[in-house]
Amino acid sequence: MDEADLPEGDVLVDVKYSTLNYKDGLAITGMGPVVRSFPMVPGVDFAGVVAESHHEDFKAGDEVILTGWGLGEERWGGYAERARVQGDWLVPLPQGMTLSQSMTIGTAGFTAMLCVMRLEQLGLRPDSGPVLVTGASGGVGSVAVKLLAGRGYQVSAMTGRVEEEAYLKALGASEVINRADYNEPGKPLQKGIWAGAVDTVGGQILANLLASTRQDGIVTACGLAASMDLPTTVAPFILRNVTLAGVESVYAARKLRLEAWKHLARELDAEALERISQTVGLSEVIPAAHDIMAGKVRGRMIVDIAR
Repeated sequence: MDEADLPEGDVLVDVKYSTLNYKDGLAITGMGPVVRSFPMVPGVDFAGVVAESHHEDFKAGDEVILTGWGLGEERWGGYAERARVQGDWLVPLPQGMTLSQSMTIGTAGFTAMLCVMRLEQLGLRPDSGPVLVTGASGGVGSVAVKLLAGRGYQVSAMTGRVEEEAYLKALGASEVINRADYNEPGKPLQKGIWAGAVDTVGGQILANLLASTRQDGIVTACGLAASMDLPTTVAPFILRNVTLAGVESVYAARKLRLEAWKHLARELDAEALERISQTVGLSEVIPAAHDIMAGKVRGRMIVDIAR
Protein backbone atom coordinates (compact mmCIF):
# COMPACT_ATOMS: atom_id res chain seq x y z
CA MET A 1 0.00 0.00 0.00
CA ASP A 2 1.29 3.48 -0.77
CA GLU A 3 0.10 7.04 -0.27
CA ALA A 4 -2.00 6.99 -3.46
CA ASP A 5 -4.18 4.27 -1.90
CA LEU A 6 -5.23 6.45 1.05
CA PRO A 7 -8.85 7.66 1.13
CA GLU A 8 -9.87 11.25 0.52
CA GLY A 9 -9.34 13.90 3.17
CA ASP A 10 -7.93 17.39 3.66
CA VAL A 11 -5.16 16.51 6.14
CA LEU A 12 -2.35 13.98 5.69
CA VAL A 13 -0.81 12.76 8.96
CA ASP A 14 2.41 10.90 9.69
CA VAL A 15 1.10 8.44 12.28
CA LYS A 16 3.43 7.85 15.23
CA TYR A 17 1.26 5.90 17.68
CA SER A 18 -2.05 4.10 17.80
CA THR A 19 -3.58 1.82 20.42
CA LEU A 20 -5.13 -1.61 20.75
CA ASN A 21 -8.69 -1.32 22.03
CA TYR A 22 -11.32 -4.01 22.59
CA LYS A 23 -13.01 -2.93 19.36
CA ASP A 24 -9.71 -3.38 17.50
CA GLY A 25 -9.49 -6.87 18.98
CA LEU A 26 -12.96 -7.68 17.65
CA ALA A 27 -12.02 -6.40 14.20
CA ILE A 28 -8.66 -8.14 13.89
CA THR A 29 -9.76 -11.51 15.27
CA GLY A 30 -13.07 -11.46 13.42
CA MET A 31 -14.92 -12.12 16.69
CA GLY A 32 -17.30 -9.22 16.09
CA PRO A 33 -18.78 -7.50 13.01
CA VAL A 34 -16.78 -4.30 13.49
CA VAL A 35 -15.36 -3.82 10.00
CA ARG A 36 -18.06 -2.50 7.69
CA SER A 37 -16.19 -2.64 4.37
CA PHE A 38 -13.02 -4.11 2.87
CA PRO A 39 -10.17 -3.47 2.44
CA MET A 40 -9.79 -1.83 5.86
CA VAL A 41 -6.89 -0.50 7.89
CA PRO A 42 -7.82 -1.17 11.55
CA GLY A 43 -6.99 1.09 14.48
CA VAL A 44 -9.73 3.21 16.03
CA ASP A 45 -7.40 6.07 16.97
CA PHE A 46 -3.98 7.56 16.36
CA ALA A 47 -1.61 10.39 17.22
CA GLY A 48 0.84 11.92 14.80
CA VAL A 49 2.28 14.93 13.00
CA VAL A 50 0.56 16.76 10.15
CA ALA A 51 2.49 16.26 6.89
CA GLU A 52 0.16 18.25 4.60
CA SER A 53 -2.98 20.23 5.31
CA HIS A 54 -5.72 21.94 3.35
CA HIS A 55 -7.73 22.62 6.51
CA GLU A 56 -7.67 26.07 8.06
CA ASP A 57 -7.11 24.84 11.61
CA PHE A 58 -3.99 22.74 10.93
CA LYS A 59 -0.62 23.16 9.26
CA ALA A 60 2.38 20.92 8.56
CA GLY A 61 4.22 20.10 11.78
CA ASP A 62 1.16 20.27 14.06
CA GLU A 63 0.82 17.40 16.51
CA VAL A 64 -2.69 15.97 16.47
CA ILE A 65 -4.96 13.28 17.91
CA LEU A 66 -7.83 11.43 16.29
CA THR A 67 -10.27 9.18 18.13
CA GLY A 68 -13.54 7.79 16.82
CA TRP A 69 -15.32 8.98 13.66
CA GLY A 70 -15.58 5.39 12.43
CA LEU A 71 -11.83 4.79 12.12
CA GLY A 72 -11.01 1.12 11.80
CA GLU A 73 -14.67 0.37 11.04
CA GLU A 74 -15.93 2.50 8.17
CA ARG A 75 -12.80 4.56 7.52
CA TRP A 76 -9.14 3.58 7.39
CA GLY A 77 -7.57 3.80 10.81
CA GLY A 78 -4.31 4.15 12.67
CA TYR A 79 -2.38 0.96 11.88
CA ALA A 80 -0.34 2.53 9.08
CA GLU A 81 2.53 4.98 8.76
CA ARG A 82 0.27 7.59 7.16
CA ALA A 83 -3.41 8.47 7.31
CA ARG A 84 -5.46 10.92 5.25
CA VAL A 85 -8.47 12.23 7.18
CA GLN A 86 -10.86 15.14 7.50
CA GLY A 87 -9.40 17.95 9.58
CA ASP A 88 -12.70 18.38 11.41
CA TRP A 89 -12.05 15.01 13.09
CA LEU A 90 -8.70 16.05 14.55
CA VAL A 91 -7.94 17.76 17.84
CA PRO A 92 -4.62 19.42 18.68
CA LEU A 93 -2.30 17.64 21.09
CA PRO A 94 -2.80 19.33 24.50
CA GLN A 95 0.09 21.41 25.76
CA GLY A 96 2.44 19.44 28.01
CA MET A 97 1.37 16.05 26.63
CA THR A 98 3.48 13.86 24.34
CA LEU A 99 2.11 11.90 21.40
CA SER A 100 2.79 8.60 23.15
CA GLN A 101 1.04 9.82 26.30
CA SER A 102 -1.99 10.83 24.25
CA MET A 103 -2.31 7.27 23.00
CA THR A 104 -1.79 5.87 26.49
CA ILE A 105 -5.06 7.69 27.05
CA GLY A 106 -6.50 7.11 23.56
CA THR A 107 -10.10 6.23 22.86
CA ALA A 108 -10.43 4.32 26.14
CA GLY A 109 -9.22 7.17 28.32
CA PHE A 110 -11.24 9.70 26.33
CA THR A 111 -14.34 7.57 26.88
CA ALA A 112 -13.57 7.27 30.59
CA MET A 113 -13.30 11.05 30.82
CA LEU A 114 -16.67 11.46 29.09
CA CYS A 115 -18.18 9.07 31.65
CA VAL A 116 -16.80 11.08 34.56
CA MET A 117 -17.97 14.34 33.03
CA ARG A 118 -21.44 12.86 32.46
CA LEU A 119 -21.69 11.64 36.06
CA GLU A 120 -20.88 15.10 37.36
CA GLN A 121 -23.15 16.81 34.83
CA LEU A 122 -25.99 14.73 36.30
CA GLY A 123 -25.11 15.77 39.84
CA LEU A 124 -22.67 13.22 41.26
CA ARG A 125 -20.16 14.63 43.73
CA PRO A 126 -17.43 13.03 45.88
CA ASP A 127 -19.63 13.33 48.99
CA SER A 128 -22.52 11.54 47.23
CA GLY A 129 -21.15 8.14 48.23
CA PRO A 130 -19.10 5.24 46.84
CA VAL A 131 -18.63 4.80 43.10
CA LEU A 132 -18.11 1.50 41.27
CA VAL A 133 -16.08 0.95 38.09
CA THR A 134 -16.70 -2.36 36.30
CA GLY A 135 -14.11 -3.92 34.02
CA ALA A 136 -11.66 -1.92 36.09
CA SER A 137 -8.47 -3.60 34.90
CA GLY A 138 -9.27 -2.83 31.25
CA GLY A 139 -8.46 0.34 29.35
CA VAL A 140 -11.56 2.41 30.08
CA GLY A 141 -11.84 1.05 33.61
CA SER A 142 -8.23 1.75 34.57
CA VAL A 143 -8.44 5.38 33.49
CA ALA A 144 -11.87 5.81 35.09
CA VAL A 145 -10.53 4.55 38.44
CA LYS A 146 -7.61 6.97 38.28
CA LEU A 147 -9.74 9.95 37.25
CA LEU A 148 -12.43 9.38 39.88
CA ALA A 149 -9.94 8.76 42.67
CA GLY A 150 -8.05 11.88 41.65
CA ARG A 151 -11.26 13.90 41.97
CA GLY A 152 -11.79 12.67 45.51
CA TYR A 153 -14.29 9.86 45.00
CA GLN A 154 -14.30 6.63 47.01
CA VAL A 155 -13.82 4.15 44.16
CA SER A 156 -14.48 0.43 44.17
CA ALA A 157 -12.96 -1.50 41.28
CA MET A 158 -14.68 -4.59 39.89
CA THR A 159 -12.63 -7.07 37.88
CA GLY A 160 -12.57 -10.69 36.86
CA ARG A 161 -8.84 -10.70 37.57
CA VAL A 162 -8.52 -10.28 41.31
CA GLU A 163 -4.77 -10.80 40.98
CA GLU A 164 -4.73 -7.18 39.74
CA GLU A 165 -5.68 -5.86 43.18
CA ALA A 166 -2.33 -4.16 43.80
CA TYR A 167 -2.45 -2.49 40.39
CA LEU A 168 -5.99 -1.17 40.93
CA LYS A 169 -5.27 0.09 44.42
CA ALA A 170 -2.19 1.89 43.09
CA LEU A 171 -4.56 3.71 40.73
CA GLY A 172 -6.65 4.83 43.70
CA ALA A 173 -9.27 2.12 44.24
CA SER A 174 -10.28 1.73 47.88
CA GLU A 175 -11.34 -1.88 47.34
CA VAL A 176 -11.39 -4.53 44.63
CA ILE A 177 -14.56 -6.55 44.01
CA ASN A 178 -14.63 -9.92 42.28
CA ARG A 179 -16.77 -9.81 39.15
CA ALA A 180 -18.10 -13.28 40.00
CA ASP A 181 -20.18 -11.70 42.79
CA TYR A 182 -22.27 -9.89 40.14
CA ASN A 183 -22.40 -12.52 37.41
CA GLU A 184 -25.55 -14.37 38.48
CA PRO A 185 -29.15 -13.08 38.24
CA GLY A 186 -30.25 -11.31 41.42
CA LYS A 187 -33.29 -9.58 42.84
CA PRO A 188 -34.78 -6.64 40.92
CA LEU A 189 -33.87 -4.43 43.90
CA GLN A 190 -30.88 -5.19 46.10
CA LYS A 191 -29.20 -3.38 48.95
CA GLY A 192 -28.44 0.16 47.79
CA ILE A 193 -24.66 0.57 47.77
CA TRP A 194 -23.51 2.73 44.88
CA ALA A 195 -24.07 6.45 44.45
CA GLY A 196 -22.58 6.25 40.97
CA ALA A 197 -20.85 3.92 38.57
CA VAL A 198 -18.97 3.61 35.30
CA ASP A 199 -19.96 0.39 33.56
CA THR A 200 -17.89 -0.99 30.69
CA VAL A 201 -19.32 -4.51 30.45
CA GLY A 202 -23.13 -4.55 30.22
CA GLY A 203 -25.15 -7.73 30.60
CA GLN A 204 -26.01 -9.28 33.95
CA ILE A 205 -23.31 -7.28 35.72
CA LEU A 206 -24.94 -4.00 34.70
CA ALA A 207 -28.36 -5.37 35.71
CA ASN A 208 -27.08 -6.23 39.21
CA LEU A 209 -25.28 -2.90 39.41
CA LEU A 210 -28.50 -1.02 38.70
CA ALA A 211 -30.35 -3.11 41.27
CA SER A 212 -27.75 -2.21 43.93
CA THR A 213 -27.56 1.51 43.14
CA ARG A 214 -28.74 3.91 45.84
CA GLN A 215 -31.63 6.35 45.74
CA ASP A 216 -30.93 9.03 43.08
CA GLY A 217 -27.81 7.15 41.95
CA ILE A 218 -26.28 7.62 38.50
CA VAL A 219 -24.77 4.93 36.27
CA THR A 220 -22.97 5.61 33.00
CA ALA A 221 -22.79 2.76 30.47
CA CYS A 222 -20.18 2.77 27.72
CA GLY A 223 -19.29 -0.83 26.88
CA LEU A 224 -20.46 -4.38 26.24
CA ALA A 225 -17.42 -6.52 27.08
CA ALA A 226 -19.70 -9.03 28.86
CA SER A 227 -22.87 -8.72 26.79
CA MET A 228 -25.05 -6.37 24.78
CA ASP A 229 -28.08 -7.64 26.69
CA LEU A 230 -29.54 -5.90 29.74
CA PRO A 231 -31.75 -8.31 31.75
CA THR A 232 -33.09 -5.75 34.21
CA THR A 233 -36.46 -4.38 35.37
CA VAL A 234 -37.88 -0.91 35.77
CA ALA A 235 -37.63 -1.22 39.57
CA PRO A 236 -34.37 0.77 40.05
CA PHE A 237 -35.70 3.58 37.89
CA ILE A 238 -39.20 3.99 39.30
CA LEU A 239 -38.52 3.04 42.93
CA ARG A 240 -35.08 4.61 43.51
CA ASN A 241 -34.95 7.27 40.82
CA VAL A 242 -31.79 5.72 39.37
CA THR A 243 -30.42 7.26 36.19
CA LEU A 244 -28.80 5.13 33.48
CA ALA A 245 -26.91 7.40 31.12
CA GLY A 246 -25.32 6.18 27.91
CA VAL A 247 -21.91 7.50 26.88
CA GLU A 248 -20.84 7.39 23.23
CA SER A 249 -17.41 8.67 22.21
CA VAL A 250 -17.14 7.95 18.48
CA TYR A 251 -19.12 10.96 17.25
CA ALA A 252 -18.74 13.25 20.27
CA ALA A 253 -18.97 16.94 19.43
CA ARG A 254 -15.73 18.86 18.93
CA LYS A 255 -16.42 21.20 21.87
CA LEU A 256 -16.85 18.19 24.17
CA ARG A 257 -13.67 16.60 22.80
CA LEU A 258 -11.59 19.69 23.48
CA GLU A 259 -12.94 19.97 27.01
CA ALA A 260 -12.29 16.28 27.73
CA TRP A 261 -8.68 16.42 26.46
CA LYS A 262 -8.05 19.55 28.51
CA HIS A 263 -9.13 17.69 31.66
CA LEU A 264 -7.12 14.59 30.71
CA ALA A 265 -3.94 16.63 30.23
CA ARG A 266 -4.39 18.18 33.66
CA GLU A 267 -5.52 15.12 35.64
CA LEU A 268 -3.32 12.28 34.35
CA ASP A 269 0.36 12.68 35.14
CA ALA A 270 3.23 10.88 33.42
CA GLU A 271 3.70 8.42 36.28
CA ALA A 272 0.05 7.38 36.21
CA LEU A 273 0.11 6.94 32.45
CA GLU A 274 3.22 4.78 32.62
CA ARG A 275 1.60 2.59 35.25
CA ILE A 276 -1.43 1.76 33.12
CA SER A 277 0.32 1.18 29.79
CA GLN A 278 2.45 -1.21 27.79
CA THR A 279 3.78 -0.82 24.25
CA VAL A 280 3.84 -3.20 21.28
CA GLY A 281 5.05 -2.66 17.75
CA LEU A 282 2.79 -2.63 14.70
CA SER A 283 4.17 -6.07 13.81
CA GLU A 284 2.88 -7.43 17.14
CA VAL A 285 -0.71 -6.22 16.85
CA ILE A 286 -2.29 -9.46 15.59
CA PRO A 287 -1.16 -11.69 18.50
CA ALA A 288 -1.88 -8.85 20.92
CA ALA A 289 -5.44 -8.65 19.55
CA HIS A 290 -5.98 -12.28 20.51
CA ASP A 291 -4.64 -11.49 23.99
CA ILE A 292 -7.08 -8.63 24.51
CA MET A 293 -10.00 -10.83 23.48
CA ALA A 294 -8.82 -13.49 25.94
CA GLY A 295 -8.79 -10.91 28.77
CA LYS A 296 -5.02 -11.02 29.12
CA VAL A 297 -4.35 -7.31 28.61
CA ARG A 298 -4.17 -4.98 31.59
CA GLY A 299 -4.73 -1.26 31.20
CA ARG A 300 -3.76 0.38 27.94
CA MET A 301 -1.79 -1.02 25.04
CA ILE A 302 0.05 1.48 22.85
CA VAL A 303 1.03 0.60 19.29
CA ASP A 304 4.33 2.12 18.16
CA ILE A 305 3.93 2.35 14.39
CA ALA A 306 7.70 2.51 13.80
CA ARG A 307 8.32 -0.87 15.48
